[in-house]
Amino acid sequence: MAGLVHIPWYATVWRGDRMEEALGQIAPLALRFGATEYAVHRNRDDPYSLLQIAAFDSKLDWERYWLGADFVAWRAEYSSFYQVPVLYYWHDRVLYGRLELQNGEAVA
Repeated sequence: MAGLVHIPWYATVWRGDRMEEALGQIAPLALRFGATEYAVHRNRDDPYSLLQIAAFDSKLDWERYWLGADFVAWRAEYSSFYQVPVLYYWHDRVLYGRLELQNGEAVA
């Protein structure tokens, strides 16, 4: 079943900006492993809190990404940038909506 994976990251002190940049390297690689979309969100009230989100059609594709050589090496290289443990959460998408725009106006 298609789902969204949420990975809450919490940057170590003075590394919020650098953590955001580091996530900019690894998050797009999800597309190589079957993700249909990805995003990184940063909390405005707590700039050390970042949330990585990726949509996958199968959990096996997610596990290939998370446990693959690229992500393992990334976590090793940037391990001082975030607090551990890092636990991901698989969410089944049960409802979705989106406003479509054409020329800046909503389309029904």
